[in-house]
Amino acid sequence: MATGTNTTTGAARIASRAAITAIGSYVPEQLITNADLERMVDTDNEWIVRRTGIVERRRAAENQFTSDMAIAAARDLFRRFPTSSQDVDAILVATLSPDMPSPSVASRVQLAIGAAQCLALDLNAACAGFVSALQLANGLVMTEAYRKVLVIGAETLTKLTDYTDRSTCILFGDGAGAVLVERSENGALLASSAVTDGSGGFQVYATGLSAAGDGQPLHGAGKLVQNGKEVYKWALSTVPGGVVELLDALGLSTGELDWFVPHSANLRMIEAICERFGLPADKALHSVTQYGNTSSASIPLALDIAYKEGKLVPGQLLVLYGFGSGLTQSGLALRWTIR
Repeated sequence: MATGTNTTTGAARIASRAAITAIGSYVPEQLITNADLERMVDTDNEWIVRRTGIVERRRAAENQFTSDMAIAAARDLFRRFPTSSQDVDAILVATLSPDMPSPSVASRVQLAIGAAQCLALDLNAACAGFVSALQLANGLVMTEAYRKVLVIGAETLTKLTDYTDRSTCILFGDGAGAVLVERSENGALLASSAVTDGSGGFQVYATGLSAAGDGQPLHGAGKLVQNGKEVYKWALSTVPGGVVELLDALGLSTGELDWFVPHSANLRMIEAICERFGLPADKALHSVTQYGNTSSASIPLALDIAYKEGKLVPGQLLVLYGFGSGLTQSGLALRWTIR
């Protein structure tokens, strides 16, 4: 696998007339604790916490799917903030675990919230999906054809998890987070980056219609398969440099960053990434301890946890950074605008 140490992400300042103006989230009621996993596979709470930082994760009910959680997160947003769902003119749902290939999760959200005339589409960039969707939302707003874009990251990864594989079943959980990206004369999205190394794509995958990839047999029968060691090495060798490049594009230093919001893959990985680019680990916002790895939902869940705890203040500089299967990473620097 050619991952290398190249961190060139094309980071650059971006034109923006958009800001995040509202947020919502949802997680299912059912818990999967580390004690539960001890009864399923050969593992124990101390080993899981030491290796991943995860204490518990949520699991969707048998008849609950990604669209149900995306809808619940959207409804939470509209319940908490004075904005109308009927004014939404685009819905973007980032997910690798849609209910079905078609119709899209976004179309189910459109029906549920009553957005009469709007663009609705799903995108799959796995754990980089939510940030990629924010980048796309900014582009839509910049066309001036769209004013309010609902961006959702939602996953039911437990339906793709092999609970006989002790290396992966301890990681994944379900949940959804939503934000409203709205036209604003004082654009708050500042810099953007994206890079993909397709040569490592089969280090994390879930099989679908394909039975083989890059000349190698695939495994898992529709379940998530991950080469954790290689993904960890790739993330540590590329993500810190990517974050620094985003800050460099703005002429800012690490010390001027208020919050780093990475994909919540693994708490130990987040701590190691922070150490690599000189950021105190307590400046990283995450959702991994209580929700596990929720892929495209992990960043909006982390943002909403921090918002509810009063950590996020208008004007603060945040870097959101998604990375995962593809191997794909997407970064976005922005000013927080929600009071």
